[in-house]
Amino acid sequence: MPKDSGQFSAWRPHPWHGLSVGPSPPDVVHAFIEITPFDVVKYEIDKQSGYLRVDRPQRSSSVPPALYGFVPRTYCGSRVAALSPASSRGDGDPLDICVLTERPVDRNEVIIDARVVGGIEMIDGGEADDKIVAVLASDPVYGRARDLEDLPKALIDRLVHYFASYKTMPGEENKVSIRSTYSVTHAWQVVRASMADYEQLIGEINGRREG
Repeated sequence: MPKDSGQFSAWRPHPWHGLSVGPSPPDVVHAFIEITPFDVVKYEIDKQSGYLRVDRPQRSSSVPPALYGFVPRTYCGSRVAALSPASSRGDGDPLDICVLTERPVDRNEVIIDARVVGGIEMIDGGEADDKIVAVLASDPVYGRARDLEDLPKALIDRLVHYFASYKTMPGEENKVSIRSTYSVTHAWQVVRASMADYEQLIGEINGRREG
């Protein structure tokens, strides 16, 4: 029986606002999974209801090479953008995260304890749209990784190629650019910045409500 089985929420918490950022951020965070490597449809959290919404079918033949979702209680605002000098602003969404695991996980709307190991500096239409790279903390194969260089280069190349091309079809301008990949220490800075951006966002929302 889980050690926290005596505590529960009477209502389904909103995945973005109602779940915690993780057990020990910025090292181990929660990843709420929206898309699996088996999905040919792009699912995205509906910010009002907290349920998954069908955003669009995947336009290309590529499928996500890893579990993909976001870190609860994070937001890509001015602080995240400051860590991506080529961007003009954050993308205004929760911080994206990719989670690697040896075993296939074929369902979404699951919560994963994810150990941060690095990230991808992606810019989409001028907006900072970083992708944190993590591993399932309890994974018997990847769980010992502590930095991006601990993972097979082929896996990182696959992630970079997917994000560099997944929104573009032949004959269209690619508005996405991958500036670099980065180590765990920079990834921790991005996670911390996104947590601070979230606190500012919630403070501003509460201020408008009180005003």
